Amino acid sequence: MKIGIPKEIKANESRVALVPSGAESLIAAGHSVLVEADAGFGSGFRDEQYLAVGARIVSDANTIWKDADLIVKVKEPIESEWQHIKPGQTLFTYFHFSANEKLTQAHLDSGATCIAYETIELPSRELPLLTPMSEVAGRMAVHEGAKYLEKPYGGRGVLLGGVPGVPPAHVVILGGGVVGMNAAKMAAGLGASVTILDLSLERLRYLSDVMPANVQLVFSNRHNLLEQIASADLVIGGVLITGAIAPKLIRYEDLKTMRQGSVIVDVAVDQGGCIETTHPTTHENPIYVVEGVIHYAVANMPGAVPRTSTLALTNATLPYVLQLANKGWKQALKDNSALRKGLNIVNGKITHHAVAQAFGMLAYAPENFLD
Repeated sequence: MKIGIPKEIKANESRVALVPSGAESLIAAGHSVLVEADAGFGSGFRDEQYLAVGARIVSDANTIWKDADLIVKVKEPIESEWQHIKPGQTLFTYFHFSANEKLTQAHLDSGATCIAYETIELPSRELPLLTPMSEVAGRMAVHEGAKYLEKPYGGRGVLLGGVPGVPPAHVVILGGGVVGMNAAKMAAGLGASVTILDLSLERLRYLSDVMPANVQLVFSNRHNLLEQIASADLVIGGVLITGAIAPKLIRYEDLKTMRQGSVIVDVAVDQGGCIETTHPTTHENPIYVVEGVIHYAVANMPGAVPRTSTLALTNATLPYVLQLANKGWKQALKDNSALRKGLNIVNGKITHHAVAQAFGMLAYAPENFLD
């Protein structure tokens, strides 16, 4: 099979979908790997490293899209790439379809098979390809929030960990999943007073066992949320419903109860955001202010640390890429129930319930397309 690795062209996106060692594994399995020139440059991988393991370096993206049977990316194809997608081609990347109807329709019209990293789900309900980037984004959320709390950026001028005699900042985290847990570890380690809100008592009990003493755990309901954000210096949104648009937990009017110069970091922005006032931003222009509250909503946060992010992501994706390449997508999905849940679109049909529900469309069972 021919596997294509185009260079990521989304704004400020420097990650690459395959590192040289991954290309070497695919080539050893009998496949051809086409890598667009400089695709790995932003993550610290040179074209020469891909050539050394037998990959072919291609000077333009058009050739990659034209020749490859399987396209592996980091982020969803942006509008300028849609014209290159071929019917019957397999695309393997983060899509987050539920948050973007235009993107969804373009891929329905393309006739391609779209397998989304973010909806691959193990029997344990772990999302193995979302986890590494959620770990990065959760940790980054604290770094970015702490920065924008500084007065030169318009923040309250609060040091996250405080100093002896001065209380630390109050960090409120919405969701106790992978993002929330990693954000809490970082914030607590810096000495902040941290509160995690979550709907699952089971999850709260688990977090109670693993979190330090400066992390408080609160059941998530409307009353408790409003009480917590009123005293928050930094709010981190980390709520996830697999494949679905994120619920809006903080409403516009709620911002009026928050402290002037406080910061919201909405990590859920890829899935539409869990704050009503969230809209995607970029690393070039990461923040905006609503009702005196700073909003940070960069849609590809891990792209700012591409070396770490690329290595973490490709450690997780390569086994699935090998399965798709070795068996073809139909047999790979038959054999792997977790990978089967990653199928979002095929033959102009939606095969993930949450994506279909977001747009009032019909969802088809993936098994209908595996014969």
